[in-house]
Amino acid sequence: MLAFLQENLVPKIPLEDWTKSFVSFVEGNFRGLFDVVREAIKLLVNGFEAILTAPPELVMVAILAVIAFFLSGWWVTIFTVIGFLLIISLGLWGNGMLTLALVLASAVVALALGVPLGILAAKSRTFEAVARPTLDIMQTMPAFVYLVPMVVFLGLGEGPALVATVIFAMPPAVRLTMLGIQQVPKNTVEAALAFGATSWQTLRKVELPQALPTIMAGVNQVIMLALSMVVIAALSGAGGLGETVVRGLTRLDVGQAFVGGVGIVIIAIYLDRVTRNLGRTVTRRGKPGKGLVARIFSRKKASHDDTAGAGSKPS
Repeated sequence: MLAFLQENLVPKIPLEDWTKSFVSFVEGNFRGLFDVVREAIKLLVNGFEAILTAPPELVMVAILAVIAFFLSGWWVTIFTVIGFLLIISLGLWGNGMLTLALVLASAVVALALGVPLGILAAKSRTFEAVARPTLDIMQTMPAFVYLVPMVVFLGLGEGPALVATVIFAMPPAVRLTMLGIQQVPKNTVEAALAFGATSWQTLRKVELPQALPTIMAGVNQVIMLALSMVVIAALSGAGGLGETVVRGLTRLDVGQAFVGGVGIVIIAIYLDRVTRNLGRTVTRRGKPGKGLVARIFSRKKASHDDTAGAGSKPS
């Protein structure tokens, strides 16, 4: 009796059939758009890879070490030199640079989408109410769920890997940008508006500079989440160090999988230590100082103030 009631009172939802129909519809009607997206993604990733592999290996290690020195100090610089020399000695340089290119390309796309969406969510209650559950779904949905349709739409290669990585890595950019702007003191914003600043000027010169540390934390999180997708992205044919790990897994070759994992760990530590200090740098004495991005904002503000002051001087 209970089974009869359950069968007749609880309807069967053909969600699987609906999903297949939707994928078939999109694939059949937007094939040209997906071809353009695939080529654009391939061009972006290949561009980053060309930049990273153009210099000789030791020269590139030196460049990465200089970046680490200015953003994180001596200890990270020493680790960078030793770590990337180890990657070269393990024969992982090509795959390592491809992995780094894919991570950087994914981070650029995720930030280019996430930061503006975070600003919009901070300014609009309605958009924030829609964005929060959407971001929850993006972060909790297993990556394979949206990796499969991306392979159907974009084929194997960098395309589905980048899209799946962006979907997984973008939420922190939106959340932390929104949080940073919402934490700006209301009286500061009201003072800017009272002095005649437009909404755009208030955002650019008041809210974004004060929200910058929180936004930079989002940048770090985006890059680290993008790197965490390396192995999953390799399943769609993206290549890189993830492919080394997957090949070792399929062959039950512990050594090969471990070597690929070591390369991923080195790149992960490097990116984490460098991007963690984008909002602040380390001075020669080892003390935290004003960050690179913060200095850029400060210079722009100082330049604007000097120009305004010069224009107000009596002739």
